[in-house]
Amino acid sequence: MSGKSIILFIAFLFVTICSLNLAQQIKIDLQDLSKDADLIITGKVSQQTSSWNEDKTRIYTIATIQVEDYIKGAVAGNSVSVKYLGGEVGDVGETYSHIPTFVNNEEVLIFLKKNENKSDYSVLYGEEGKISLVNDSQTGELVTSSNVRVSSLKNQIKNYINE
Repeated sequence: MSGKSIILFIAFLFVTICSLNLAQQIKIDLQDLSKDADLIITGKVSQQTSSWNEDKTRIYTIATIQVEDYIKGAVAGNSVSVKYLGGEVGDVGETYSHIPTFVNNEEVLIFLKKNENKSDYSVLYGEEGKISLVNDSQTGELVTSSNVRVSSLKNQIKNYINE
């Protein structure tokens, strides 16, 4: 292999790797999330239950979210069940890339899509549809990890829904 061929091969690899990485980093914008979601809520994760599917080929977890605010849509009661791939059953654990996971007592803003069974929801667009929230130590207000106030985010979402 000549020196020119090696350089071309390395350039090809570099472009290919960068393209793949870029494809994985494409983000869904807030407007699409807002319009495509069946339900948008803020709330706190109160519990999680993992179990095998009927064929015992995959583990699913159902996280129960205590709803603090319905931004779009509503359900009867004050909790919503969110089903996602992965979890732990006995000594077996499964995780999946780009699938959001939850932590008990975690505050979240989530964009949800009704599942086919109509009894629970999935997070819309995978990890893009889940925003973890924390209390700002100075103001006490809920903010995102990038320090965006939840109240501002809610207003922006409501504007997109009403367009």
